[in-house]
Formats: sequence, C-alpha cells, structure tokens
Amino acid sequence: MWFIFAVLLFYEKTKETLKEEVYKMDVLELADKIINGKRLCREDNTDFFASCDLEKLCTGADRIRKHYMGDRVDMCAVISGKGGRCPEDCKYCAQSVFNKTGCDVYDFIPEEEIVRACKEDEKEGIHRFSIVTAGKALTGEDFKKAVHAYKTMSKECNIGLCASMGFITKEQLEELKEAGVTYYHHNIETSESYFPKICTTHTFGDKLRTLKNVKETGLKICSGGIIGMGETLKDRISMAFSLAEAGADSIPVNILMPVKGTPLEAVETLSEPEILRTIAMFRYVNPDADIRVAAGRKFFTEGGKKAFLSGASAVITGNMVTTSGSTTVSMDKKMFGEIGRII
Repeated sequence: MWFIFAVLLFYEKTKETLKEEVYKMDVLELADKIINGKRLCREDNTDFFASCDLEKLCTGADRIRKHYMGDRVDMCAVISGKGGRCPEDCKYCAQSVFNKTGCDVYDFIPEEEIVRACKEDEKEGIHRFSIVTAGKALTGEDFKKAVHAYKTMSKECNIGLCASMGFITKEQLEELKEAGVTYYHHNIETSESYFPKICTTHTFGDKLRTLKNVKETGLKICSGGIIGMGETLKDRISMAFSLAEAGADSIPVNILMPVKGTPLEAVETLSEPEILRTIAMFRYVNPDADIRVAAGRKFFTEGGKKAFLSGASAVITGNMVTTSGSTTVSMDKKMFGEIGRII
C-alpha cells in the first residue's frame, strides 16, 4: 500500500516538475524541443506565453515555421457567394439578422462570376480559392449550384479548391470532395468557455462536430477564429489547443474589425505586439499547421511583414468578405520577396 502511494506521489511530483520546467523554459530552447518532436498540451503550464520576451517568442516561432512549413507562403483568395440574412446571432458579424449593419444582401451569385474570379486569382499565382457563403448552412438549390461551380472550376482551373458554407452534413462534404474541394473551412471562433459570450444560437460542440465530419470525410480542416473580441490570452491559448486537438491543417487568425451595428462595434482593437504574441503562440501549439493571416491586416505595420517573421506561413490575400483588406496581391508578393519567402 505504501509502495503504491509512493509511486503515485512520485508521479504527481514529476508532473508538477515538468509543468514548472515548461513554465521556466527559455522559449528558444522550447522551440528547439518542438522542432525535435515535443508537443505542448493543455495540461502544460503555458503562462509563459503572456510574459516571455516577445522578440524571442517570435524568433522561436519562426524557427518552428521554417522547420515544419519551409519558406513557401500558401496564398488563398475568397469570393462571397451569398450575402446577408444569417439567422445566427454571432456578435461580431455583419451578416447576422440580429445586427443592424446594412450589409449587402444577395442570393447565390452566378457560376460565371465565380469561375471568372477563380481564373483571375489563378493568373495572379494564388494557390487556393474558396466560395464563402453567409448563413447557418448552404442547402437545397444553392448547394447544388455551389457543387456545379466547383466541378466547373476543377475542369477549367488548376488551383486548390476550398469551401466555407457553415454547418454541413457528411453527405454534402462527400459531394464537395467529389467536385474537387480539398479543404473545408469552419472557424471555432474562440475558446469553448468564451464562446457563449459571442454566440447563443449554436454551440462550441456543434463546431467541433462539424470539424469531426470534415476529418472523417478525408478533407483537410481549415479552422481558426477571431481575436480581439474581449477574450483573454488564456482564451486564445485554449482555442489553439482545441484546434490542435481537432487536427486543423490550416488556422486562419482574424483580428476583429469592429463593424458598426454589431454588439462589438466599440471593442478596443488589439495592439500589434499582442497580435504577434498570439500568432507566435499558435505556431508553438500547432507547429505543423499553416498559420494563416486573415482579416484585420490594417492593424499591422508594413502589411503584416512581422507576422510572417513570427510564425505565420499562409495568408488570405485580395479582398476580404465584408471587411476591406489593406493590401493587394502584388503588395503581398513584394513583401514576401523582401523577407525571402517563396510563393
């Protein structure tokens, strides 16, 4: 009996010691350990992310990025396939019927417009193209139109195809896969504990079940969230672990751009150092996923150059869905060339 007690006590002390080591560990040493196969987990003490030297943290994140992702920047462009009238109450969103934003409302756009935009983005050298639709889910005739558009793009274009159409069934995912889609995008938005403060018409669990369906269908997962909605850094760390646990392949990091008419219209925007700390943290927690700079580019200096020296390996380029981007594809290409990245 005493032997069992001693073993358990040793086990608990060892766990605490390991947690303390992670807490005290130099972030550059930690980066090297991650490169050598170590993975952070939810049980680790990750308080160091809040207080460690930012320059060292970003340098370590960039080392991890280079090891796992190389110097190539994955570029994605999107087109808004359907706008407005979303029945969900997400507090950040211009598309929600609960928010009085005056956003454009329109039905599913013509296939010709989608294919034309896809071809133009392909000519620009963009690697992926996605149709993004407003609403809880795309169903019926609108979904059939989307599938047909993807089949056309598969035949006429040579570009990776992604889809972002809200909650979706396995059967629909199979149809998209057969039509040429390789990635499905579905953000979890924030941490599980903070989620109810952002949305009440669906749950964090609903989000995770959708990602599970994507994984089981054999499509790659594109899922991230929005930072700057009033959450803490601990919330962002929790979100990063949720994405790691879900097996996310691509993680878009959006910075909230407050929209007038939403409950978050007066939220104070994040500083660039806080954004960079978050991006670097995402790289430490998800070393072999694409960390994708998405909406909110205007909050960066130099078009976001520092983000790509802090662990980011991918970007949504061109125009954002409901918020204006502050860069163009040509500006992005120039910036990537200046920092030695490959497109």
